[in-house]
Amino acid sequence: MPQSLIFRPILSLHESRVSPPHFSSVPSHHTLLPTRTQTRTKPAKPNLRRLTARIVELTKRRQLKQIFAEVEAARKRNGKLNTIVMNAVLEACVHCGDVDSARKVFDEMSDPGGCGIDCISYGILLKGLGQARRIDEAFQILESVEDGTSTGSTTVSARLVYGLLNAILETGDMRRANALVARCRNILCDEGDSVLLYNLLMKGYVKTSFPLGALTVRDEMMRQGLRPDRLTYNTLISACVKSAEMEKAVQLLSDMKEEAIRYNIDLIPDAVTYTTLLQGFGNRKDADMVMKLVVEMKRTLVCIDRVAYSTMVDALLASGLIKGALCIFGEILKKSGKDRNLIPKPHLFLAMMRAFASRGDLDSVNRFHSRMWLDTSGSICLSNRSEANELLMEAAINSGQVDVAKRLLSSIVKEQSFSWTSRGGMAAIKVEALTGFNNSKLKPYVLPEVLLDQSVEKYMVPFEETRPLNGRLMLRDVVMRFFEEGAIPITDEWGNCIGIVRRRDCVKLDVPLSSIIMGPPPCVTTSTAVARVIDLMLDKKYEMIVVVKSADSYSNQYGSISRPLGVFSLDWLYKIASNCESLSSDRDLTYDDA
Repeated sequence: MPQSLIFRPILSLHESRVSPPHFSSVPSHHTLLPTRTQTRTKPAKPNLRRLTARIVELTKRRQLKQIFAEVEAARKRNGKLNTIVMNAVLEACVHCGDVDSARKVFDEMSDPGGCGIDCISYGILLKGLGQARRIDEAFQILESVEDGTSTGSTTVSARLVYGLLNAILETGDMRRANALVARCRNILCDEGDSVLLYNLLMKGYVKTSFPLGALTVRDEMMRQGLRPDRLTYNTLISACVKSAEMEKAVQLLSDMKEEAIRYNIDLIPDAVTYTTLLQGFGNRKDADMVMKLVVEMKRTLVCIDRVAYSTMVDALLASGLIKGALCIFGEILKKSGKDRNLIPKPHLFLAMMRAFASRGDLDSVNRFHSRMWLDTSGSICLSNRSEANELLMEAAINSGQVDVAKRLLSSIVKEQSFSWTSRGGMAAIKVEALTGFNNSKLKPYVLPEVLLDQSVEKYMVPFEETRPLNGRLMLRDVVMRFFEEGAIPITDEWGNCIGIVRRRDCVKLDVPLSSIIMGPPPCVTTSTAVARVIDLMLDKKYEMIVVVKSADSYSNQYGSISRPLGVFSLDWLYKIASNCESLSSDRDLTYDDA
């Protein structure tokens, strides 16, 4: 009895462990604790939608390096990425104009260990090659797809051809475009839309120097028995506007309205039609036609977007109708309270400020300047902020408020830089002329010992005195020279000047000087006036210009290799220059001030 009592629980335990679960009885308190069962969970696939959305966002900002960095981090974290993500990377390369990187990404996708390619991948790559004018490479890829020797199972389709054709037409290369159409005519006729093909060809002519060639495409289209759509008419009107044939553009508008009444209601002119015409008549300064089109737009169009409103304002300002532009501008601000898509861009504020600045209305310019920071849509870039400040100065000088213009110029000089050829630069010249050089805020420098109309030969430094360096020398052996001089001429073994090495180009020590040269040295002849040489240095940002004989092969700006006579450098120009205020105070000379 005791033995049976001892072995009974063991046997019951054994039976309960080996018996199926649905036959097992309720365990007693004598049974052992149940063991933890290990369940195998299938690893979840990584969600790459956020990565794709991130790539699209960075593509809009043209941050290609950041895209590659995040894609590499995602590859290390999740392994191989799918085709959708890599197509987004391919599109980013094309959008940023880096076709070489696009080819590398495409080759990586097509490798045996890659994610694979599809028709979208081919379409993106063909578009990038077309935009980069590498048409021969695009044709080779298209031939490989047509022959079946390409990677993947992609076949030549009308979509691929249209993508490449559109990229070629964007560059205005009608010869290559017609060759592509002739080569793939069967595919385009079988799968494509004939009206779309003719519209693309018209668009290509608009990009060329002979936009009216689009009218011949329209005639061929009519001979084929095809009816033009709204895009056809808009493209033809754009061609006429670009050629300044506004009478033909108006005739096309009337034909468009007539076709819409008779055959197709979808041919009613839209905002694109009217904005294109407004641009043409605005450039023509035809106030009557501009006002007529504005009234017609407001009467016929149900919805006018921000682009259409902005074009109205630009055309009215170009035609001298400032009151009309103010009315439209007020209407935009009023409607933008309900529709945020109508909030004006900084361009519209600047356009209004330009009109009032030219009239010398400082109060109006100041009001627009202050409201631009509050009522504008999007960010205000540095160039827009600079132009807004310069327009304030222009309005002040045109209204005769020289003290205000002088104060504004002082703040502009401290905060930003501007070009003398710009509108703000011309206003700054007026301020300088009215205030005098003794009270100048731009620190002008004069050349008391130089006659600007004399030849540069009298003021150049002999070439031997510059102590030129041989191009075979390593930078590490002569690096101390660049601590003292901003630019040094480089010669070959025969003593010919082959280029100039600047201090800011010296980033690697273990390289020969000849590899740092950016190209042939800029040069002038001995008969060139000093004023021309100085203007060339300040305009092109040259630090040194080589002087050669008048009959030398250096007669053009970038001549071939020859023996120079001397150099004219920016450092030497600073040494001979004297500040107009040097009699009262010593002030530092900077490159921008010069």
